[in-house]
Amino acid sequence: MSNIRIFSDSTSDLPPELRQRYGIGIVPLYVVFEDQTYRDGVDLTPNQLFDKVSRQGKLPKSAAPSPADFSQAFAPYIEKGERILYIALSSDLSSTYQNARIAANDFGPGSVTVFDSLNLSTSIGIQVLRAARYAEEGMDVGDIVHKLERMRPEIETEFAIDTLEYLHKGGRCSGMQNLIGSLLSIRPIIKVIDGKMTPAYKVRGKREKAIDKMLQNLLANKDRLDGPVVVVNAAAEEDAVRLRDMILRETDAEEVLMSSAGCVISTHCGPGTIGLMYAKKS
Repeated sequence: MSNIRIFSDSTSDLPPELRQRYGIGIVPLYVVFEDQTYRDGVDLTPNQLFDKVSRQGKLPKSAAPSPADFSQAFAPYIEKGERILYIALSSDLSSTYQNARIAANDFGPGSVTVFDSLNLSTSIGIQVLRAARYAEEGMDVGDIVHKLERMRPEIETEFAIDTLEYLHKGGRCSGMQNLIGSLLSIRPIIKVIDGKMTPAYKVRGKREKAIDKMLQNLLANKDRLDGPVVVVNAAAEEDAVRLRDMILRETDAEEVLMSSAGCVISTHCGPGTIGLMYAKKS
């Protein structure tokens, strides 16, 4: 039995049944509405988040777990003789990774290894799942990290944003861009490149066109799929199911998983968002 415990944070958006299956530890980020602070996925659900934003007319802020939060989460497992491999939200998007590294200094050498996913949402989850399966096979931490380093640049992450309102509220597009985009039904597709969120395409028209664009990008890589394809959604489950079914019909993907975006991801992308994530063979 492996003595390696895989950890991630709440932005990894892995389905609960997989977290339970592999005993994956989760450290929640925080969502802050003025004087109220919630733990992502513990004290607040995405639907509750959307309701609050609708009523209050403004977005909350998100905050990383503190080094003390990480130390508190890791300590019980280290006391039992386990080693921790923590796979973090991209260091270019949050101080989560850095705070976990600070916490690692509270423990003996080699007790905690912190790996930068350079990604977000279930693209972290894909790496977490791969690491958990490697650990179950008996691989040591160093070898797992080496394999993750080779896998990391081959991960594709795309989000089709249904509304520009959340990007506007969050300061990521101007009021004029929001107005024009809404009038013209422009739906941006965001990619993660080198750990950063980058506008990749702008699709004009119905949301189905944006979803189809992501599907076509996947189909261009269908012969290189390596492991599961994940469809993630924020309050858009019907569209996510349709996308999953199309992927199953048109590819030989060994797994197509469904996932719901947590509160931190939903804060930045808004309701109606659909994401498509997968790794390619190098």
